[in-house]
Amino acid sequence: MRFISTRGQTSPLGFSDAVATGLAPDGGLFLPETLPTFTAAELTRFEGLKYAELCFDFLQRFATDIPAGELREIVRKSYTTFSHPQIAPLEQLGDKLFVLELFHGPTLAFKDFALQLLGNLYERQCRVRGETINVLGATSGDTGAAAIHGLLGKPGTAIFILYPDGRVSPLQERQMACTGASNVFALAVDGTFDDAQAALKDVFGDQAFRTRHRLSAVNSINLARVLAQCVYYLYAWLRLPPKIRTEVEFVVPTGNFGNVLAGWMLQKMGVPIRGFRVATNQNDILYRLFTTGEYRVADVHPSLAPSMDIQVASNFERFLYYSVGCNPERVRSIMHTFKSTGAYVFDAFDRDSFTASCTTDAEISGIIKHVYQKYGYTVDPHTACGFKDLDPAKPTVVLSTASPAKFPETIVAATGREPTDPALEALKSRSIVKHRIQATPAAIKAFIDERAV
Repeated sequence: MRFISTRGQTSPLGFSDAVATGLAPDGGLFLPETLPTFTAAELTRFEGLKYAELCFDFLQRFATDIPAGELREIVRKSYTTFSHPQIAPLEQLGDKLFVLELFHGPTLAFKDFALQLLGNLYERQCRVRGETINVLGATSGDTGAAAIHGLLGKPGTAIFILYPDGRVSPLQERQMACTGASNVFALAVDGTFDDAQAALKDVFGDQAFRTRHRLSAVNSINLARVLAQCVYYLYAWLRLPPKIRTEVEFVVPTGNFGNVLAGWMLQKMGVPIRGFRVATNQNDILYRLFTTGEYRVADVHPSLAPSMDIQVASNFERFLYYSVGCNPERVRSIMHTFKSTGAYVFDAFDRDSFTASCTTDAEISGIIKHVYQKYGYTVDPHTACGFKDLDPAKPTVVLSTASPAKFPETIVAATGREPTDPALEALKSRSIVKHRIQATPAAIKAFIDERAV
């Protein structure tokens, strides 16, 4: 299978090259040239597969340049680090209400599903090609920790993660800055995640710099992340009672649109999911998009759900590509308008598959308390956004994107109980090693120049 850029000005690449490249040289994002379609018979066959087996079966349709035996071993290895035997357990809270727990990986967040896999793909690339690789990413909280733990100590790699100083939770910062690994660099920048992400994209736009350091991306702009995340939607869908599968709505806490995009792409591959709800915090650009049709940047306001403190949803460009009939010229025009003006008004796109909600900080605390009292179940602040205005008559799966133990202050304030996790407790005694840096392409490139492998 080949992979093309949403902006149409990059030659198609194979899977491994598209993953290694990350952001397409023309500024676009890679997508499969064609999407496979899963038949009813295939979906029936999938029902008996364990998570890693399902992931291998799904990914081999895309990673056609990796021998099947190697791909199977990469996938198997990627999910041995998860603490729950089901990897992504589906918990039932009510008659038609389910929670998909995505926080049993090494950094206790859903990002581990893709980034453990991506780290192993990078390791294979270094071994097969005899090359080193430098990985650059920006994070609003969980991506950075998951990316770092996917590459910890792997030979031939260095990883540089930008994050907004003071705007991630203390434990999220410790997960990035207390590893003690010599190939990890936690870069604290002034400003917001969007500032860091914009600078990162400019760095990737410098093709000479990018080539010199064999630079690759771990943000959800990387194709492998979206494809890996498709799998847990399929896994959950297969574990629902058959009579409600075609009626289910997945409720997805999201800021950068990558998580919900993965589910929507699976729907386009023939899996009969009824729809998705985009659940945002008070930084509500996606909520406003799906309720008004206007995509407009606003100020970022720090919140109790910091991983969603985002106003420019990078993965939206992939959705846009499909929404304009896979027309790269239209994508280029729209993205140029958005970059120039900070806004774009859409005439039409696939609203049938999406609803949206937004949740303030005051509501988040109330929801955490309500869910705890009603179900005896504790949700983190991001997952709490998914519990707003649920319809009990509608089959619903809420994606639980992070462990509540990562946000103890918020949970204690709402429930009176402090959630803990041994892995996080161990971090509290370690020294933080971070590098303060300006969110400018020049500063980032200078830092990488000195420390790249």
